[in-house]
Amino acid sequence: MSASRSQVRWLIFLFIALTAGLAATRATAAPPTPRANWNPCYRDFGFPFECTIVQVPLDHAAPQGAAISIAMIRLPAADPARRIGSLFLNPGGPGGSGFNFALFAAPFLFTPEVRSQFDIVGFDPRGIGRSTAVRCFGNDRQWGGFFTEFVFPITPEEEMIWADADRFLEAACDRRDPWMRDFMSTADVARDLDLLRQAVGDEQLTYYGVSYGSYLGVTYANLFPDRVRSLVVDGVLDPIAWSTGAPGEENLPFSTRLRSDAGALATLEEFFRLCDAGGPNCAFSGDSADRFAALAARLQAEPLVILLPDGSTFVFTYSHLIGNALGAMYDSFSWPEFAELLAALEFFASPAELGLRLEALWQREGLITKRGFPKYNNAIEGFPSVACADSDNPDTFAAWAAAAADAEANFGYFGRLWTWITSTCAVWSGSQASRYTGPFTADTANPVLVTGPLYDPATRYEGAVTVANLLPNSRLLTVAGWGHTTLFMSQCADQAIAAYLLDGTLPPEGTVCQQDLVPFTFPAAAAAGSSAMTGRMQVNPFLVADAVWRSMR
Repeated sequence: MSASRSQVRWLIFLFIALTAGLAATRATAAPPTPRANWNPCYRDFGFPFECTIVQVPLDHAAPQGAAISIAMIRLPAADPARRIGSLFLNPGGPGGSGFNFALFAAPFLFTPEVRSQFDIVGFDPRGIGRSTAVRCFGNDRQWGGFFTEFVFPITPEEEMIWADADRFLEAACDRRDPWMRDFMSTADVARDLDLLRQAVGDEQLTYYGVSYGSYLGVTYANLFPDRVRSLVVDGVLDPIAWSTGAPGEENLPFSTRLRSDAGALATLEEFFRLCDAGGPNCAFSGDSADRFAALAARLQAEPLVILLPDGSTFVFTYSHLIGNALGAMYDSFSWPEFAELLAALEFFASPAELGLRLEALWQREGLITKRGFPKYNNAIEGFPSVACADSDNPDTFAAWAAAAADAEANFGYFGRLWTWITSTCAVWSGSQASRYTGPFTADTANPVLVTGPLYDPATRYEGAVTVANLLPNSRLLTVAGWGHTTLFMSQCADQAIAAYLLDGTLPPEGTVCQQDLVPFTFPAAAAAGSSAMTGRMQVNPFLVADAVWRSMR
């Protein structure tokens, strides 16, 4: 009689436990430095990109064992004679493609001085995209059982459907790719990043990480504090809330502990305030908060049919309203289009008109598939592979339901969405053996720059304050702005980040930069074509969280 998969897996884990002493001995041996052999690539994009694939250990506790591939791309320094080194990027997620982030955004990020003196390097973290990837499905047509007709569940019946979708994903991963998930923690990626630093010949790391990329940066800073040259974290996650939570939060999902729901609600309230103050510059001005609440109640009672320009139709519900509201909050440049959509919904526009307004919002948020993305995007399995490996979570859907109800009662519209988005962790079976859970208080060789906007709907400003207080050798740069991360938000912040990256100059203690273009203080057309708006559209596909794309597909 053959052994079952669970028996085989148990025997493997038993073998690992019995040989732990040997593994510990091997861990003391340094892994081989990977070789980066760069070759021209994507030259039809109009820039001199170079690509390579390097090998890193699958298991950093056994560095001489099996290897995996990490895909990298770089935009070489425009002025090689003044080149300082490599500037590594991570766009967040987890599950975001740093390769694509560099491909589409590197020519526009930072200041000309930074681009001229650094190779801008993007990489797909282990398990993601072009690197050796977690893959739970043969093709995207097999995803169907994961998606639901709603963005987040509200009723007990919807919660059961949602839980079944999570079980569908876990079962698919367990059948097709049960092993890679055991080596997907952020600490594993940080160890990879240190090898990539060596591969490009840098003695210390220069890094810019946004959103979840802030957690990668903070983890690196604590694992390798002596190897930090310049490290910027932007749109910052509270690392304690992400990993273990504070005492008393043991039965809360990690996404609830982060309180992104509170950050999203605060940003939406700013949308209402600025919209009303903007008068004719906002299509939804005049008691907009009350009108939004009335619209939300109406959609809960009677959803609307929307006809998209491609001829397809779908039923637009309350959960779609909240999902699109969250997507809009990520980028305050999209607020005029969001206001127009709200006005069209409120006045019962035709299904075709609603479809045009909705597509205009999606276009503004950059949610149109771009050339250069892999045909198969493994964000579905990539997100939980990392997030569930990193974080403590309850193991019952009942705990998610209770947390969601409480979050909605205390933090309004986004409480259920930001809680349920991580519910796959209730059944996820990947290992947590290699994760890092703190402390997050290392004294780094050089200062860390921590920055974020006051109103961020995903990584609220309090996360930046927490990290700045945890890291003794850090400086907090505040941006009085609206949206997820400070990218293309403020020239003041851009210059401060550039000065820090170039020579380590920190902004003065207590620096607050203002957002350059305040929403609704000018006609919507006035910002069209601005470098800030163009740049933001380049990065939005990488900033919009997995919490949003269920509603945007």
